[in-house]
Amino acid sequence: MSTRLGSDGFVYEELADWAQLPEGWTFHEVPDVAVDAEDRVYVFGRGKHPVMVFGPDGTFLHAWGEGLFTRPHGLTIGPDGNLFCADDNGHCIRKCTPEGRILLTIGEPGHPAPRLSGQPFNQPTKVAFDPQGDLYIADGYGNARVHKYSAEGEHLFSWGEFGTDPGQFNLVHSVCTDAQGRVYVADRESHRVQVFDPDGAYITQWNNMHRPCGLHIAGDLAYIGQLPTHLAVNAEYPRIGACVTIHGLDGRCLARLGADHPGEGPGQFTSPHGLAVDSKGDLYVGEVSWSAWGRRLNLDREVRSLRKLVKVG
Repeated sequence: MSTRLGSDGFVYEELADWAQLPEGWTFHEVPDVAVDAEDRVYVFGRGKHPVMVFGPDGTFLHAWGEGLFTRPHGLTIGPDGNLFCADDNGHCIRKCTPEGRILLTIGEPGHPAPRLSGQPFNQPTKVAFDPQGDLYIADGYGNARVHKYSAEGEHLFSWGEFGTDPGQFNLVHSVCTDAQGRVYVADRESHRVQVFDPDGAYITQWNNMHRPCGLHIAGDLAYIGQLPTHLAVNAEYPRIGACVTIHGLDGRCLARLGADHPGEGPGQFTSPHGLAVDSKGDLYVGEVSWSAWGRRLNLDREVRSLRKLVKVG
């Protein structure tokens, strides 16, 4: 019997074991996932093979990136079809071809800016693009900034500082844009998504969520992956993160995907960290399950780290 998630026009069927991995391979953790114009799926992971590429049916195509990244975090496909890989502990962004050839590096790998300085970069997390092709880079764990760069890698300007007021950040975890050029930032530990204009001016914020982590916009819908608590005091509370929510671009929540509690069972999530949507509206969810779930339970096995949800209604 298949597992279905969602409601009210946002119903998905979970596909178990969609990805056809080579024998002996695992994902270990999947901080992000991206889908290209031909619905090929790029899985950015922290295992032995950092970038794995699959066909729409889950057929394994190829892999690359071995020895290149310190800790993969965010993966974004640019307007030209190339991949922008955020290496948070490597403190840089690499632009790569779909086959893995490096075209551009933004930042100096292994040489972070001083922590809390606001200077790029200290553990950057994700890249997004404006309609003209310039980059927004979320920066990230060691800073509270969003940096805007030209397509050629020239730093244009930055905004943000530490705090909880509008325009301030408490862990800039992800960034994306809509067709009008508005910039959406997952302000994870303030439990909100903030919205800015292309110059970094604050517009509004979306609340009523828990540790927004993954952030993806497709058309007029925003998909938000929310982490569960990391505290013992509310570890058993139901409906505290461990879900994917779907929103209109006015912030209104349209659907919630996921069971009341985190886990590996059908319909459950542990840590939805990276999201992507293909041309059919199917949803891919990458999870950092080992750090968020496996260590917490002292597991000695791999934890599910990639889900495909097929839209059926």
